[in-house]
Amino acid sequence: MSRDSAIASGHAIPAHAPAWAAAMRRFTNWLVYDFGGGPRPWKFSWVINFQKAGTFVFLGALIAYYGNTSTAAWIYLAMHGSYGLVWIIKDLAFPDPNWQVRITIGGGINAFLGVLGWYWVFGWLLISGTSQPDYPLPDYAWFCLCISLCMLGCVIMIAADAQKYFTLRVKRGLITDGMHRYIRHPNYLGEMMIYGSFALMVWHWLPVLVLAWVWIGLFAVNMVMKEASLSRYPEWAAYKQRSWWLFPGIL
Repeated sequence: MSRDSAIASGHAIPAHAPAWAAAMRRFTNWLVYDFGGGPRPWKFSWVINFQKAGTFVFLGALIAYYGNTSTAAWIYLAMHGSYGLVWIIKDLAFPDPNWQVRITIGGGINAFLGVLGWYWVFGWLLISGTSQPDYPLPDYAWFCLCISLCMLGCVIMIAADAQKYFTLRVKRGLITDGMHRYIRHPNYLGEMMIYGSFALMVWHWLPVLVLAWVWIGLFAVNMVMKEASLSRYPEWAAYKQRSWWLFPGIL
């Protein structure tokens, strides 16, 4: 079971894809790949990696600028900043081929301003003091929850991406064991856990809106499109029957 990228996953639209998902895919393809036309000087992966690698530096600069040395600020830097570095290591070791497409200048700007840049706003809200979290649990318990969610999400995402990358190098087709044995989109589950942990740390309404847009407008569309593509395999029906979309026993 392979996963499309969070924003772009190729121009191809499966023949059996739902009309609403196909329309959303065409729209995001245009925004990210082709917007503005002209030369295609960079790969989509370069735009993503710029944001991922820059997160640690950006958050550290915010801490210095605002003089916020609170425990919450340092924990958020460790969580979000380290996740960005984890992503870079993953991209160096087993890059997702879906990210390697070249895009227009306008497409790269749209990708950053439309999604990636908003992730930096999460940290700004917390470190600048714009968000004053009043957590439902004592701080130490809430921090433990957020850190645990982030770590587990990283493990799930990395393991699923590695399994997909190395398995498909040897044999094309469905992957129905390992990380994909019980759920069909573990990569997305991992990423949702990671960014969910960031939103919980910030405890502000804006990250909720951003994640709702990403998860519904991008992740859900990509998962629906991927399942439409994988439905061409004879073993798909049996695999779908015995597995879950995102989380065993719930969804």
